[in-house]
Amino acid sequence: MLLVAAAAAWFVFASEKPEGRFAFRLGLDLRSGSHLVYTADTTAVPEGETRSAMEALRNVVERRVNAFGVSEPIVQVERAGAFGGDRLIVELPGITDVKEAAAQIGRTPSLEFRLLKDEAKTLTEEELKIKTADELFTDTGLSGRFVSRAQLSFDQTTSEPVVLLSWTSEGEKKFADITRTNVGKTLGIFLDGAPISLPVIREEIVSGSTEISGSFKIEEARNLVRDLNYGALPVPIVLSSVETIGASLGEGAAEAGVRAGWYALALIALFLVLWYRVPGVVAVVALAAYTAFSLAIFKLIPVTLTAAGIAGFILSVGMAVDANVLIFARLREERKKGEALAEAMRAGFARAWPSIRDSNTSSIITALILYYFAATPVVSGFALVFGIGVLVSMFTAITASRLFLYSLSVRGEGRVARFLFGV
Repeated sequence: MLLVAAAAAWFVFASEKPEGRFAFRLGLDLRSGSHLVYTADTTAVPEGETRSAMEALRNVVERRVNAFGVSEPIVQVERAGAFGGDRLIVELPGITDVKEAAAQIGRTPSLEFRLLKDEAKTLTEEELKIKTADELFTDTGLSGRFVSRAQLSFDQTTSEPVVLLSWTSEGEKKFADITRTNVGKTLGIFLDGAPISLPVIREEIVSGSTEISGSFKIEEARNLVRDLNYGALPVPIVLSSVETIGASLGEGAAEAGVRAGWYALALIALFLVLWYRVPGVVAVVALAAYTAFSLAIFKLIPVTLTAAGIAGFILSVGMAVDANVLIFARLREERKKGEALAEAMRAGFARAWPSIRDSNTSSIITALILYYFAATPVVSGFALVFGIGVLVSMFTAITASRLFLYSLSVRGEGRVARFLFGV
């Protein structure tokens, strides 16, 4: 247990650079950047498909934001609630001049069909990497506005997932002309300027539907269907608000949150040691293990830490201590009855477990409800951090604290032993 906790602590504090793969992911209230809120018009989306439409819109916007070279952008969908409609939240760390970014994000998503140029086939792999899509493909004039519907299907022979396209009457004619004159060529399907599929034209297609195959995985085919449907019919969005967070404000909020966490840990540790003595020292060690485990999980997921998230983490520290207090209180009661130390420990853990289980279960349920029904990312972030903290605290309180206590070798039932265990 000590080795695992030490490994987690090393991972948290010394395993990588501040901007590395497993760096802490901070929200805009803890670092500089811009916060954009878009209101989506979903009135034209069929009932029951709003969630899919918003998810497709989020993916399109996320691709655009990534093209800006922004480090760790955050694009989230906020479901309709008290604010009146579905919204898209875009956070751009490090970007304080958002005029160009807002203009690019607000463009209407486009779906295009392009043919691979003949000269592209003779290029080497290195040459292909430095070429742009416009240099490699020619526009066919066939776009997403000619697609009436896309759906997921499966090949009856190979059982592989395929994508079926239904064209409008004008789109059917255009697609037939393209496939008739370009058999054997690659027809690239581009969503928002990025290729999402590169099928080869095998024969002229004159029917009103087209099958796209390419060794898709089911999830890839499902995403392609979603992008085709809502790339052709994008959800209109309007920029509702823009908020710029300065570097000094974000840095001050982060420092204040970390400082509050250290003060809380120090005061809790002091109380535990003075009141419970040896069990208090054990609780402090278990609390250190809890902190290391929790922060390591925050890095691995990764969890976006905001000021509200830090508050949730500090609150979960109190939950971790609460479990230890219940255990030690039961241990004292057993010792006062005259039980030997080893028996008192076992009885203390056994009697405290139902209370720990029930109280933490209620907290986890509350966190799940908050996360699922949250109206804003701030609330959902708080709920996620708090829920993870409660789960880890249950593990450290029952496993780590018990292991450390049982490993103590205290002999005798004299005054020294009673003093050390606070009885």
